[in-house]
Amino acid sequence: MKRRSVLLAATALALIPVRPRAAGDGGMAVLRLTADMLAKDPASGRLTLDAAKLPPPAVRAPVVNTADGDPAAARVRMLFARGQAAGLAGVLYDNRDRGHSELSFDAFPQLTRVVYGPELKARQLDYGLAGAFRFPAIVLGNSSTALVRSPQARSQARLAMTQPGGAARAAEDYFANALYCYPEHHDHDRFDYFPAAWPYMTVSQGSSYSDQPFLRIQALILAAFRPDTRARMERLGLVAPTVQWVMRRTQKGLRGAAAYMSGAAHPSAFAGAALNPVAAVALAASLAPDEIPPAPRLAVLSEDFGDRAGLAGLSERLFDTPAAIARLWRSLAGRHEITLTAANTRDPAGRALQFHWVLLRGDPQAVRILTQGAQARIVLDWQSPRPAPAGFGTKGQPPVSARIDIGLFAQAGRHLSAPAFLSVTLPPEARSYDFGPGGIPRLASVNYDAPARRARYDPVLFWWAPWHDDLQYNASGRLTGWTRTPTLPTAAAARAAGRYRADGSRDGSPARYALGPLADRRGRELGWLG
Repeated sequence: MKRRSVLLAATALALIPVRPRAAGDGGMAVLRLTADMLAKDPASGRLTLDAAKLPPPAVRAPVVNTADGDPAAARVRMLFARGQAAGLAGVLYDNRDRGHSELSFDAFPQLTRVVYGPELKARQLDYGLAGAFRFPAIVLGNSSTALVRSPQARSQARLAMTQPGGAARAAEDYFANALYCYPEHHDHDRFDYFPAAWPYMTVSQGSSYSDQPFLRIQALILAAFRPDTRARMERLGLVAPTVQWVMRRTQKGLRGAAAYMSGAAHPSAFAGAALNPVAAVALAASLAPDEIPPAPRLAVLSEDFGDRAGLAGLSERLFDTPAAIARLWRSLAGRHEITLTAANTRDPAGRALQFHWVLLRGDPQAVRILTQGAQARIVLDWQSPRPAPAGFGTKGQPPVSARIDIGLFAQAGRHLSAPAFLSVTLPPEARSYDFGPGGIPRLASVNYDAPARRARYDPVLFWWAPWHDDLQYNASGRLTGWTRTPTLPTAAAARAAGRYRADGSRDGSPARYALGPLADRRGRELGWLG
């Protein structure tokens, strides 16, 4: 709880100074949210709003500003005039950066603006990462903010992935028809710092204002859906998965199912140049109620990722949610296995499902996916960081990534679904493996000194130590111990040096370790206590 409050306080740091603006009605629907309108759900801790407290929707306002001459906007206006598009009346817009990167008030006049009252603002509940509220409506929102104080500096999306309960809240919002956009802000430049892939929110490449094109295209998609189609997906909690599918499927340059089921189509952060509003509006408008794609749901059947692994004895399980599962490779094993099932996936129209399990990111020579219908056994061998797939619309070299992504796509009829993901992130260690009996990889040496090698990593998730270990095995291939050599000329590193037995003891006494605080750019240091 203490850690969460520290991180929440840090979200008050915007990317650039915030310029608040007065929220005028301007003839549009406004939800003036005050603390006394909300009830706390005892199960989730969410502040919930009763649907009866929503303002009347702006049904007579233009669906898109009439001065907007963009072809996608013109198509939405035409469809809405014919009664063939749902429009945006009753859809909430939740700006969470106090007007810093706000969707223009007159761009989509039918949207209902959420305006937070003084008490909620004083508690910072209007700012930064979403998740405190549950609204009884479709929500489109954004926050062009990030945590900027090291070593916990990170985007709002990475904060959601790494703070306790963040992934669960993001998944709940996704299946409650909420769409939020956040910039990656230095999390996806030369190195990809995201520990997982997920469909729960949209991350834009860049910093302030880079989220604006994504707000616009998602508003156009929401407006373009047929009224009966959108009403059905709203009842089923499939608005966000379907919008994600439309946006990803219609990226510029993406041709065919194979390209859609590739890492290039599902980067950690999307480039605005890849968006294709005209194609997105056309696809959304063509979707019949019985053609809504399913939302894949994952579950773990078995795995060898543990609760206590590596020298620090930390869990390898980052989170388990229905559309994203994330693991951290902390153990010294050269191979991991995990078996997943998508058996809980249901098609909205009751059609038979076909499942596609695909390697989206990682070394194809070090990953095996053994499928049987809705089930997949995935075998992962240790691999080094490598460039992430170049996303559509990107320029220059893609960032280096230490993550392996497996994508799951469900298909019923002609449409593939939005993705679900298994992600495994490797630690910032230089390891070498040879092969023991049976061809199983076994560790030969490991260098824990990430700062000395200028290795990039998230200091909230991983640690470093000032030493290098060389492992020894007997003739039958059994580990007998290792020799530890300091990589820094410090007294602490010297105390850790020496010969260790296979059980981790030295001189007959068990080795003890402790993690130091997040104090500097090196992040947490693993200290040897004897």
